Amino acid sequence: MSSQKQTETEISQLDEAARAAWLYYVGGKTQDQIAKELGISRQRAQRLVSRAVAEGIIHFRLDHAIGRCLEIERKLRHKHGLKVCRVAPWLGEGVDPVPGIAPLAAVEIERVLSSADPVTIAVGTGRTLRAAVEELTRMDCPRHRLVSLNGNIAPDGSASHYDVIMRIGDRVRAPHFPMPVPAVASSEEERHLFHSLKPVQRTMELARNADVTFVGIGQVDETAPLVKDGFISAEELAECRKLGAAGEIAGWIYDETGKYLDTGPNLRMTGQRVDPPQDSVVVAVAAGLSKVRALQAALKGGLVNGLVTDEATAIRLLD
Repeated sequence: MSSQKQTETEISQLDEAARAAWLYYVGGKTQDQIAKELGISRQRAQRLVSRAVAEGIIHFRLDHAIGRCLEIERKLRHKHGLKVCRVAPWLGEGVDPVPGIAPLAAVEIERVLSSADPVTIAVGTGRTLRAAVEELTRMDCPRHRLVSLNGNIAPDGSASHYDVIMRIGDRVRAPHFPMPVPAVASSEEERHLFHSLKPVQRTMELARNADVTFVGIGQVDETAPLVKDGFISAEELAECRKLGAAGEIAGWIYDETGKYLDTGPNLRMTGQRVDPPQDSVVVAVAAGLSKVRALQAALKGGLVNGLVTDEATAIRLLD
C-alpha cells in the first residue's frame, strides 16, 4: 500500500474515532447505540472511543476536523457565499443539537475576541447563544465592545431565562451594552418613545455598526420561541404566518424570501434589526429540522453570511 493511501486510511480511521467519541461524550450515547449509529460492532465502537482519547482528539472540545463536515462546510460556503461556516457532527435522531453546535460557536466567538484590534460584537438572545457563551474560555478583552441587539424584558416585566449580553460580558471581561428596553413595545407610539431616549439611541448605533454579529434563528411554527417566551401572542403569530412568515432574528419576523414583514409585531419591536450585511459578518447559530425553513429564508435573503450548524441541518440546506 502506498504512503498516500496509508495516510488517507489513517485520516478516515481518525474521522471514525472522532465521530464515535463525539457521540459518546457530547451525545451521551451508549456504546451499543454508537455501534448501531455507525454500523459497526460494539467492540469496535469501544475501541474507537478509546483511540480518540488516546490520540488526544477529544477532551472538552473536538480538535480533529471530521472530513465529511469539512466537505459540507465547503459546499455551503460556495452555495451561499458564506464568510464563516462551521458544521458539527450530527448527534443522532431525537438528540438535542444545541450541545453539539455550542462548542463550535464558542470557538468562533473566541476567534473574533482574539483580534488585537478593537472589535464591536453584537449578540442576540436565546437558548443556543446562551449555551455557546457557557462554552467560552474565560478571557480578558477590555479592548472590545459587546452590545445586545434586543431588549430582554417580556411584556409582564419578567426577564428572559436566555440572556446573553450580561453572561458574555462577565465571561470575557469586556465593556458591554444591554439594550435598555423591553423586547416588544405595547404600541408603535411606545416604541417611538423608547427610541427617542439617548441611551437607547447610543446602544442601537453600536449594534447597527457592529463588526461581527452572532444571532440565533427562531422558527415560527407552533413551537415559536417568540410565543413560548411570551413576547407575542399566538394570534399575532398566526397572522404573520398567513403573510408567509418563515423565521425571526432578534424578534424581527421575515418571510420565505428573507424580507422583513412591515406589519404585526415588527411594528413594535424595539431592538436593532439585522439587515443584510455589507462589510460586516452576521453569523447564525442554529441547528435542528425545525430551523431549516427559517435558515433557508435567512440565507436566501442574505440576512446572514455566516453559519454554525450541524450535519443534518446543513445537508437539508444543501438540498
